[in-house]
Amino acid sequence: MAPADQVSLVTGNKKRLLIIWDFDRTIMDDDSDRWVVVQMGLTHLFKHLRQTLPWNSLMDRMMEELHSQGKTVEDIVNCLNRVPLHPQIVSAIKSAHGQGCDLKVLSDANQFFIETILKNHGIYDCFSEIITNPTVVDKEGRLRIFPYHGSEMPPHGCDLCSLNLCKGLVVKQMQDSTSEDVKKQVIIYIGDGKGDFCPTLKLGIEDHVMPRKDFRLHNLILKSSVPIKAEVHEWSDGEELNKILFRLIDPLEA
Repeated sequence: MAPADQVSLVTGNKKRLLIIWDFDRTIMDDDSDRWVVVQMGLTHLFKHLRQTLPWNSLMDRMMEELHSQGKTVEDIVNCLNRVPLHPQIVSAIKSAHGQGCDLKVLSDANQFFIETILKNHGIYDCFSEIITNPTVVDKEGRLRIFPYHGSEMPPHGCDLCSLNLCKGLVVKQMQDSTSEDVKKQVIIYIGDGKGDFCPTLKLGIEDHVMPRKDFRLHNLILKSSVPIKAEVHEWSDGEELNKILFRLIDPLEA
């Protein structure tokens, strides 16, 4: 990436480089919900209830089951601390942060899982914001998981996304909130799934989208009847992602 003395150019030119990361199968190679379900022996119950509950309600029910078994929040932390991250993903995050880029997580996982994993790998502080399904540990010591678009919020009205979270709406809010003194904001969006397609459609001609090759987002982009304005850069693994991000950030900061 660019030498450290180029970092000041981001603010000096009023250029804002925002990198938005999905989490599951992007930062993490696996799925964080699936990891906990499998590692903590909940697969049978999960499959039994899968067709009867919305996803967040289902994961909240899994946490209730763990609590009823006497499992603690610390047991869940220990499970999440076994999650591996590709070293090149960790390197890419640290490098981008070191270059002065603004990094955010936008994920349909949940706050507790994401924060625990990022902290364990020493990259939590690289992110200015984590936008995801909120969590809380209640007075009984049970982890609770709630939907991002809760019942107190109006429906987001997007037929591309689940009722739980419209990532496109979140990205649009980020774009609209850019301060007037920032002359240019370039977004690099990195993701893999169906939920990452809506925010991809919100990106402009100077933005970049990095879909994971042969995953749902990549296939939707290839088949899209709506033109994708952003430049598309496909990647397969952490090493390739790191190389692409390296190439993108360097000229954008210059």
